[in-house]
Amino acid sequence: MTLPVLGVDLGPGVRAGFTTRAGGVSAPPWDALDLGLNVRDDPADVRANRARVAAWAGAPVAWATQVHGADVHVLRGPGDAAGDTVGEVDALVSAVPGTAVGVLVADCVPVLLADRAAGVVGAAHAGRRGLVSGVVQAALAAMVDLGAEPGRVRAVVGPAISGARYEVPAAMRDEVEAAVPGTACTTDAGTPGLDLSAGVAAVLRGAGVGDVRLTGLCTDRDQRFFSHRRAQRAGTTTGRFAGVVAVAEMPGA
Repeated sequence: MTLPVLGVDLGPGVRAGFTTRAGGVSAPPWDALDLGLNVRDDPADVRANRARVAAWAGAPVAWATQVHGADVHVLRGPGDAAGDTVGEVDALVSAVPGTAVGVLVADCVPVLLADRAAGVVGAAHAGRRGLVSGVVQAALAAMVDLGAEPGRVRAVVGPAISGARYEVPAAMRDEVEAAVPGTACTTDAGTPGLDLSAGVAAVLRGAGVGDVRLTGLCTDRDQRFFSHRRAQRAGTTTGRFAGVVAVAEMPGA
């Protein structure tokens, strides 16, 4: 079957995209392509779903146990992409051909990065705490250590809860805005809010990344994606979708 993935262009030889809820084997309320091992779904179903994503990516995918921090794991060889997780980190970077990295989200911001010329890719999970802690900058710095140049990096900010739907206390809004200018906003209800996607884009541009694109899709509104807040309102739980990027071939091949 063809997996329904929202594909994005990060350059020739790079396979990148954001999964949706469709195309998997998980039962409700995780239906269907749940990729999270920590949301009480059947682990066998999650691993079957992850195998489908790896088949789409054309490479084994390295996943992490995400902790809303700023630590980065750098893949050192193909074996790093085998197994369930590579550790407690919120960003993964690879320059190993034939590998992929993925981050799991359900309202937080998935960020995909690639420098095609250097053959380096990265993925970051940017929730409120991670964004303030500098996870986006840390992922980009790890890529630079592997030979990437910010001016060559393409970045896509994936589906996440929009500022219009992410209501927070005014003090929290002001605190995050002070750390990451551009995040403060007002929700549809006229209350204090945070636009994390705008904050991520501002951080990337401030770091010298010239090609920054946003999908503009809100997970709370768009039923194609898992949303923690939407599930909370319904009194249920939900799964995790992913941003995945693969180094499909050697630079210059």
